[in-house]
Amino acid sequence: MTTSETAEDAAPHPDVDATDPPAVESDDEDGGLGLRALRTRQTIIDAARQLFLERGYAGTRINNITDACGISRAGFYTYFKDKRAIANVLGESAYADILGVLGEWDRISRPAQLDEIVDWVHQYFRYMDRHGAFVFSASQFVPKDGEDDYRQQARRMQMRAAFLFGVALRSRQPSPTPAPEALGLMVIAMLDRSWFFVRAQALPVSDDDMILTIAHSIMDILGGRDHDQS
Repeated sequence: MTTSETAEDAAPHPDVDATDPPAVESDDEDGGLGLRALRTRQTIIDAARQLFLERGYAGTRINNITDACGISRAGFYTYFKDKRAIANVLGESAYADILGVLGEWDRISRPAQLDEIVDWVHQYFRYMDRHGAFVFSASQFVPKDGEDDYRQQARRMQMRAAFLFGVALRSRQPSPTPAPEALGLMVIAMLDRSWFFVRAQALPVSDDDMILTIAHSIMDILGGRDHDQS
């Protein structure tokens, strides 16, 4: 567990009865769970996702999650052995979805058109609506035990996504950026932080204005834009 994570959040509570079903591991494919159990499990994931965004991973206690779901601690441990198990689920889902969003660049014209990029940024914002909590709290998802393996896995996934995105962008530049992974990381940082400002912090900037500004910036990165397009 992290230095800020308590033993209470990391280990099953004594309220868990011996007759409770075993905890579901994060890499389980949900086989054998009924529809009601699947709904409960998803409710826990959704509540944790929102709490991680509002409070951060370290600031979210299992009691916060169970209160938001209206279930007992014993009910929580029926599905997850600790907070990290939820973080694993969120991370796996976020990685799969970001690869899908970045893969949409295969459909964008050469040269790219502004309206296509605007549509793609809208899609990226929808991805962040679902996964922004994980994206902004991921740095806290590293326990002391097995820290190196977990951190290395997270770094590999992050760098793989950045590299693939950078390659897609660089292939459209008249003077390609030397390091595609740096290019990908830079644009992802712009997208993530912009989403956070307008959606999570609700700063007084409209979605449309922010998305159009980002799209113009990406057009500049690609080597040109039509300032008259809207």
